[in-house]
Amino acid sequence: MTEPSPADEGWIDEHHQGVRYGLAGQVLVDEQSAFQRITVIDSERYGKGLLLDGCWMTAERQERHYHESLVHPALCSAEAIERILVIGGGDGGTARECLRHAGVRHLDMVEIDGRVVELSQKHLASLGAGCWNDPRFRLTVGDGIAWAAGCDDASYDVVIVDGSDPAGPAEGLFNRSFFEHCRRILRPGGVFATQSESPEAFREVHIATVLLLQEVFGHADPLYGWVPMYPSGWWSWTFAAIDGPRYKKPDPQRAAAIAAGCEIWSTRWQSGAFEAMPASIERELQT
Repeated sequence: MTEPSPADEGWIDEHHQGVRYGLAGQVLVDEQSAFQRITVIDSERYGKGLLLDGCWMTAERQERHYHESLVHPALCSAEAIERILVIGGGDGGTARECLRHAGVRHLDMVEIDGRVVELSQKHLASLGAGCWNDPRFRLTVGDGIAWAAGCDDASYDVVIVDGSDPAGPAEGLFNRSFFEHCRRILRPGGVFATQSESPEAFREVHIATVLLLQEVFGHADPLYGWVPMYPSGWWSWTFAAIDGPRYKKPDPQRAAAIAAGCEIWSTRWQSGAFEAMPASIERELQT
């Protein structure tokens, strides 16, 4: 993110490959943590929002597009959902959606940058909502990659990676060693989920991530949706499992219990989103 010129005063932009993705508003916080630049804004269109190293992460009136898409295909399909691991997710939105499922007994969230959590709790309180005080929730400020490497085998029913783009502190969330640890710590019948970038703005990373997850887990499929404030607006989330593509088959009772509170996700939407693969991407994944 560059500083706005006088003609652009009042706009906050992410610059990506010659395109600007911006919101009209004002900057509330702009500081450098030990890991990254953190910017909190208040926009006219989408409410308060968060950028990390100049890249859009979330906003109050956009976050459900992202968090519901990441969480519910996994938690509605895993054999059990008693123990959940979220790596990243410092704004609290992913944990909030997970904890809507009554079957969750314990959720570990490992976020590398505690300052993201602090600023999100202060300025984006609606995202985490009650998750921060939920007795099932445990926050660890630390390295999620090291956490996964140090866990016992079969520790979690669902592992969710809610990281930023593969650069800076999130770079290690997109490699074989990390994914292999995520596979190892899943219980039988478990599901792995990660955001997997835009198939337009980050096409190479997207394709490489899906192919690698297919190699590591045996079964992995991308789900396509939209987050209008992100580069290109077109986004993806990829789900993986060892025992077949169970993430495509939501449990009716779990789905019914959370559906009324969802803005984007439903079993019908999920079915279509898994099928919404462009022909060119399908060809690349089959080569």
